[in-house]
Amino acid sequence: MVTKQPQSVSLVLLLSLLLPLGPTWHTAAQRCPQTCVCDNSRRHVACRHQNLTEVPNAIPEMTQRLDLQGNMLKVIPPAAFQDLPYLTHLDLQHCQVELVAEGAFRGLGRLLFLNLASNRLSALPQEALDGLGSLRRLELEKNTLEELRPGTFGALGALATLNLAHNALVYLPAMAFQGLMRTRWLRLAHNALSVLAPEALAGLPALRRLSLHHNELQALPGPALSQARSLARLELGHNPFTYAGEEDGLTLPALRELMLDHGALQALDPRAFAHCPRLHTLDLRGNQLDSVPPLQGPGQLRRLWLQGNPLWCGCQARPLLEWLARARVRSDAACRGPPRLRGEALDALRPSDLRCPGDAAAAEEGEGEELAAPAGPRSPPGAPDTEEGVQPCPRLCMCASESRHSACEGRGLRAVPRGFPNDTQLLDLRHNHFPVVPREAFPGLGHLVSLHLQHCGITGLEAGALAGLRSLLYLYLSDNQLSGLSAAALEGAPHLGYLYLERNRFLRVPGAALRALPGLFSLHLQDNAVGRLAPGDLAGVQALRWLYLSGNRLTHVSPGALGSARELEKLHLDRNQLREVPTTALEGLPAVLELQLSGNPLRTLPDGAFQPVGRSLQHLFLNSSGLEQVAPGAFSGLGPRLQSLHLQKNQLQALPALPSLSQLELVDLRGNPFRCDCQLLPLHREGV
Repeated sequence: MVTKQPQSVSLVLLLSLLLPLGPTWHTAAQRCPQTCVCDNSRRHVACRHQNLTEVPNAIPEMTQRLDLQGNMLKVIPPAAFQDLPYLTHLDLQHCQVELVAEGAFRGLGRLLFLNLASNRLSALPQEALDGLGSLRRLELEKNTLEELRPGTFGALGALATLNLAHNALVYLPAMAFQGLMRTRWLRLAHNALSVLAPEALAGLPALRRLSLHHNELQALPGPALSQARSLARLELGHNPFTYAGEEDGLTLPALRELMLDHGALQALDPRAFAHCPRLHTLDLRGNQLDSVPPLQGPGQLRRLWLQGNPLWCGCQARPLLEWLARARVRSDAACRGPPRLRGEALDALRPSDLRCPGDAAAAEEGEGEELAAPAGPRSPPGAPDTEEGVQPCPRLCMCASESRHSACEGRGLRAVPRGFPNDTQLLDLRHNHFPVVPREAFPGLGHLVSLHLQHCGITGLEAGALAGLRSLLYLYLSDNQLSGLSAAALEGAPHLGYLYLERNRFLRVPGAALRALPGLFSLHLQDNAVGRLAPGDLAGVQALRWLYLSGNRLTHVSPGALGSARELEKLHLDRNQLREVPTTALEGLPAVLELQLSGNPLRTLPDGAFQPVGRSLQHLFLNSSGLEQVAPGAFSGLGPRLQSLHLQKNQLQALPALPSLSQLELVDLRGNPFRCDCQLLPLHREGV
């Protein structure tokens, strides 16, 4: 606000101070759009959740921070903010933005932070980001971006962080990030990337951290990654490639941390990281490695994380044990077998403890077949045997030998085509029309890791439909018309880990079919019509970690319905019709980290509502649940691991004191009609 000047200041001096700011500055500082809150002393304006369809035109010119999140802008037109040249921070998240016009941000040469997250952007025009030469951070996560055009970010020479996570990117073209000379962190996690052009990361000389986890990479994209020679941290976890070797061409002289956790690795070449001499930490947790060779090349390696691999501690593990000690590498490796060593820490054993059937010590103690190692690690799949080296490929499809990726997306096919290369690892058949997937629909595809059948009008899978798919980890059946599945249909894919069944017609969890998938890790059943969860529905999925049942019609979760999934970490029950917390059903789940109950008509929380999962729970979501009353002991039992508690957009007028939660970082209470009286004193004392 402009305050009244002291009488001692002369009129001439006052005019000389005001004139450089322009003749309208005084009135601009006083005005404020009716739908906004203006803090002129800090030059902040907030117009959040006002259903605005365009940028208000009466925002003070001197504004530095503008928050428009939660509106309905849909389109950002050219020069939309040209009257706000002093903006440094602009928040447009959750605004249903579908289009950013060319030149939309021209005139914002001082802007440092732009948030376009959680919108509906499927593309960015070539000059959409022009004029943002000072921008340091750009948030584009949780849109529907399917492609990036070279030059899109060319005007962002000062950008330090670019967040493109949670989009629909499948491919990165050459020079996709040209112009980002100062970018240090590029976030591409949670996309569908299967191919990176060799020059995709060229033009990123300052890049220090690259997040590519939760994608569909079928092989380690060494040539592309090696373009970012300054990388210090590379996150590649949750990708389906099965092998890493020197031939992948990974050359990163500055790399310190490499995350390859929770993927599908079955074999590792000793020289896979030979050209990463400064590598300090290698994370291989949660893969399928039964043996690991001594690694050659990374002489500075000090941490090797192997937890969750089926490591076989026979004589073939002796070189690894000896190398760990000689190179002074810390490891959390534990033995999966043989039975007498199951669960033992590898670094607590002596080489003489690691025996094979022919060893003298084994013979003396009568140990026999239990020492026999499982089948050895598989080498990288080779090219299929075809005449004169010609790759087979069905008509109307594309088969890329380098990436082992075959695609027939949107070709109007009425039957599943045959004749794909035998080494195919990703098969994309989306947006065709196969009412039924027949028996043995994918012959010769024993190396297939990821199968995409979304939007195909599928009503059923015949018995044996997946026969021979022994390597399949990811099966996408989303957006079809399935109302049931049989165990016979899934039996051909015994190693399936991720099953996507969102937006089908299921009335109940297909429990009988899931018994054919003993290694199922993640089950996605969002937006179906499941009405209840009963005992036995999850009887065959002891390895299940993530269960997504959001957006169904659940009114009841029976006691014991979840008990078989003792390893469950994420449980999403949001947007259902639950009228109470399923406390009894949560018993016997010692590992739950995230519980999502938002969007249910709960109204009240009784004492001890979360007691069964209190010791493990880290994130609890209860927002938009119509909560009016919370019992004094509702949160009792929540342990010190809780990090976030979401209670926004309820009908709470008061909240009881929370238990002592040393790790709590966030309590979100926005959008509640709190009565600010003595009933809130406990929260005030706790600093919430």
